[in-house]
Amino acid sequence: LTGYRYYDIHQNARLDMIAYMKELGMSLAQITQVLQKEDISLIEELLSQKNEQIHQQMRDLKAMHEAVERTIQSIERYRKSPVSGTISLEFIDQRHILYIPCAENFYEQGIVAYEKAVLALRRELMGRNLPQLLSYSLGTSVKQDDFARGALIADKIFIFGDKHLRDYGDSIEVIESGMFACAYLDDFDEEAEGAERLLAYCRANHYILNGDYICEEMTELNLFDNKKRNMFLRLQVPVIFTKN
Repeated sequence: LTGYRYYDIHQNARLDMIAYMKELGMSLAQITQVLQKEDISLIEELLSQKNEQIHQQMRDLKAMHEAVERTIQSIERYRKSPVSGTISLEFIDQRHILYIPCAENFYEQGIVAYEKAVLALRRELMGRNLPQLLSYSLGTSVKQDDFARGALIADKIFIFGDKHLRDYGDSIEVIESGMFACAYLDDFDEEAEGAERLLAYCRANHYILNGDYICEEMTELNLFDNKKRNMFLRLQVPVIFTKN
């Protein structure tokens, strides 16, 4: 006896079916259930479930790929960005965001309220089965009218992404491409002052505000200080110009 098990040639079709179902990721219990019941509708149901699972994995991989690319781009932008305090005019491509409303105005309440908002957003993302990597590309916004009168009132907190965010439900908005007045900062506590200078810059140059104010967290470098977020921020507001 060699210890090998030999099968009748007529069993090949059944063995091929078992191998096929195993490659689809079906469990031994599911395979046994299918073979015992000999019900084609059961096979169809299990395949439909597997098909949806594969689609979800593909969505997650796309989202993870996007998150990794966005992180690489953020680090590159950080390396090439101007020094903190610089104000500039830039063209920014279209972006998608997935958001939740801010429960507190962290511009008044401070960093603790901001951390609560980040935690609430990450819980929302987990509930939607979004990869955790996406939650490291954060932004917040202030409504255009509030910003225009110099009032920083936190409106939304969100993640940046592309059109694939729509695979994860609603609360998705598009930030259209265009010219943005931008200011760069490396400290959360300096944002209010930076936003004030950005608004003054727009007024001095007769730019017309054309949307909500956004604070984009371009990157976090928490390598040396584990008690504080070391953020590099790009404050931005879409603008249009008067034609003389």
